[in-house]
Amino acid sequence: MGEEVKEEINSFKDLGLCDELVEACDGLGWKAPTKIQVEAIPHAVEGKDLIGLAQTGSGKTGAFALPILHALLECHSKQGYKSAPAFFALVLSPTRELAIQIAEQFEALGSGISLKCAVLVGGVDLMQQQIAIGKRPHIIVGTPGRLVDHLTNTKGFSLRMLKYLVLDEADRLLNEDFEKALDDILNVIPRDRHTYLFSATMTKKVKKLQRACLRNPVKIEAASKYSTVDTLKQQYRFIPAKYKDCYLVYILTEMSGCTSMVFTRTCDATRLLSFILRNLNIRAIPISGQMTQSKRLGALNKFKSGECNVLVCTDVASRGLDIPSVDMVINYDIPTNSKDYIHRVGRTARAGRSGVAISLVNQYELEWYLQIEKLIGKKLPEYPAQEEEVLLLLESVTEAKRLSQMKLKEIGGTKKRKGGEEDNEDIGRYLGIKGKSSKKFKKK
Repeated sequence: MGEEVKEEINSFKDLGLCDELVEACDGLGWKAPTKIQVEAIPHAVEGKDLIGLAQTGSGKTGAFALPILHALLECHSKQGYKSAPAFFALVLSPTRELAIQIAEQFEALGSGISLKCAVLVGGVDLMQQQIAIGKRPHIIVGTPGRLVDHLTNTKGFSLRMLKYLVLDEADRLLNEDFEKALDDILNVIPRDRHTYLFSATMTKKVKKLQRACLRNPVKIEAASKYSTVDTLKQQYRFIPAKYKDCYLVYILTEMSGCTSMVFTRTCDATRLLSFILRNLNIRAIPISGQMTQSKRLGALNKFKSGECNVLVCTDVASRGLDIPSVDMVINYDIPTNSKDYIHRVGRTARAGRSGVAISLVNQYELEWYLQIEKLIGKKLPEYPAQEEEVLLLLESVTEAKRLSQMKLKEIGGTKKRKGGEEDNEDIGRYLGIKGKSSKKFKKK
């Protein structure tokens, strides 16, 4: 029966959405709804709560944004759109970048209907956000901590009339990291509302789901519980820790025409690796939680625009970021939580495209790697490379690493002398002000 329904639904019109939204989808080049949209939107339009499980890159944002905008348009179709209620929907995300991206999607879908959207995330001036709240937006997208700041300190801001709550990447929002902030938010919003939980992975924390006050939710699984897409070619390479940098440079050189994301475990590693790669003429830029919000977005935009074709990042960048043209993901450090692997490799092979994911496994990471194979239920093939060929790079990589460590040490010293300023100016150095770089290594 389910198969028949899917065959009948070939367009957004078939999902029961209003004409303005069908036109908006067409304008964005969305020709046909994805699997999660086909399964979720009809239930949402009927007013049901949802728990949606879908692979990263499968159109989750559209699956909750479209029903919310449909309800908003319906809500005040008689009086005209401009009288539609403020603070109609709240979308919570675990990361700032994902929140900004969700808001961009809402704005794109609502561009023809005067939609007002505000983004409330940390790392951005509170006053600017208060001005945005004062304009009484229909949709608020934010991270839990900053939203609580505004609920506590911004005069006249209340979510008592909220109609929709969305928890995106719900598995992380239901973790202890966000527990207190989430409780504070749930205590001040109406119980009588629609709630949607969406994620690529979902843990069985039933009590925590009940705490989010779902009412007879429809559970939609548009993917097996922990899965990667079929168009993704996954490989691993077991290597000694001391040669890991060599293998990374070798793979990036072999695939030099590709856009790549390299995942590390720490913020410091993103900076060091970016310097090493840039010293070897590979256009790399870092993104991590230690950078200011404007620098993180600046780095992301340079990567999206193609100015840099390698993004070196921590897991802060692994969730929900839709960078359409990522050809390859390299796990330089194997994630200790195997579910993070699903999110990392979900950056490539999105929306039906093909992609490659290569995991560099050293002798200390084997246990974590075996957990990943167990989780995804498959043994991965080995990445083919002749070690003798890879080690031809050893001398140049070792020298690049030595220079990079000196450079980072010098930047660290400069920052201390300046009184520990934020690393705003450092990122400029990744973009190579070439004539000056040699001076960095001279001692006066």
